Amino acid sequence: MRELLELLKHDARRPAKELASMLNISEYEVEEKMAKLEKDKIILSYNTLINWDKTGENTVTSIIEVNLTPQREVGFDAIAERIYRFDEVRTVYLMSGSFDLLVIIEGKSMQDVANFVATRLATIEGVTQTRSHFLLKPYKKDGIIIDDKEKDRRLVMSI
Repeated sequence: MRELLELLKHDARRPAKELASMLNISEYEVEEKMAKLEKDKIILSYNTLINWDKTGENTVTSIIEVNLTPQREVGFDAIAERIYRFDEVRTVYLMSGSFDLLVIIEGKSMQDVANFVATRLATIEGVTQTRSHFLLKPYKKDGIIIDDKEKDRRLVMSI
């Protein structure tokens, strides 16, 4: 199962026939395993990594460190749930270290992000402090180099 997940992690569009060949099992077994992984919520989604800079669309991504006062009997979970339900929020992690939650949001402008933090995030009961960092330029995301300038240096062979 781990091998199948690793192959899908690197290319979720790879056909079941190709996966079967790589894993040395039948195409039917691959489809069965994938259906079970989806049913068991091990595979949650199939995503596409997009280089937004090349589309002409303006988006701003911000990483926000959030400090919290945990709530009795639910700890950080209830506040984290309130935060991850906002449409602007892409990712939320409980962290160790100098802050409690790491929140990644997207907006159309820095002003949109600032407004979200000031009017929606910082006003949640239990949020004691936020620190925002704006992402300026992506180089690599999820193991993928965004704008790979390296040329293929292999020699052309002819037979």
